[in-house]
Amino acid sequence: MMAFTKLGWQPLRWLVLTAMIAGFLSLAGCAAGPGGRSGANPVDNVVTESDEPEARKRARNRLELASGYFSEGKTTIALDEIKLSLQADPNYGDAFNLRGMIYMRLGDGRQAEDSFRRALQLNPRDADTMHNYAWMMCQQRRYDESIAMFTQANAVPLYNGQSKTYMTRGICELASGKPELAERSFARSYELDATNPISGYNLANLLFLRNELQRSQFYTRRLNNSELSNAETLWLGIKIERKLGNTEAVQQLTTQLRRRYPQSSELSSLDRGAFDE
Repeated sequence: MMAFTKLGWQPLRWLVLTAMIAGFLSLAGCAAGPGGRSGANPVDNVVTESDEPEARKRARNRLELASGYFSEGKTTIALDEIKLSLQADPNYGDAFNLRGMIYMRLGDGRQAEDSFRRALQLNPRDADTMHNYAWMMCQQRRYDESIAMFTQANAVPLYNGQSKTYMTRGICELASGKPELAERSFARSYELDATNPISGYNLANLLFLRNELQRSQFYTRRLNNSELSNAETLWLGIKIERKLGNTEAVQQLTTQLRRRYPQSSELSSLDRGAFDE
């Protein structure tokens, strides 16, 4: 996974670590079962268990095993299960989507791209695959293609991964040097899911860098009053409250930072008075 830490607006380590926990890639289609895909039109994809072909049942069972192994980090075992899934049904788009994700993790961009392309040939409106393919292209610094693919995914009717896709698109827009576009993407992601800490933090950080302190304060306070706060969010909150002249809030956040993250680089920056780094 790419760590976007060398940018002027710095999404920071917190963003990357949280994203690794939440997952930028979309497994929704792999776990959807015979009823179909989170990113496709359900009217076109309804297949009940009674009329699902036997080959598809076998392929789906293997895919579910592969998805479990992939989630546990057992990548090569997951790949073996995907091979068996595709042996049972060579036209199973969900399996090609997961195969692409597996090859991404293995660092094989060519095989990953071939897999995502094949998945989209089989289901051109599969927003989960579009999301994953777009993230792969972003990692490869193919930013224009990536953002176009994220946009295409978000245009799919009934796609239930909208917030995550806007968030990931925002990360890619930051990496491509387009903070204004990124801010809009993070704002849309947050509008769809106000519990998304990555969108909330990055939106607050971009607003802070534009000196829109009151708006930035709104997002950081929500984060820092939740269980999702950490050293980065507390440090950003300290900088915002300090600029606003809120001495009591600065002291409260500083106490938290010292108590919870005594070895953090953020506390070191605070002790050095490096508020503008």
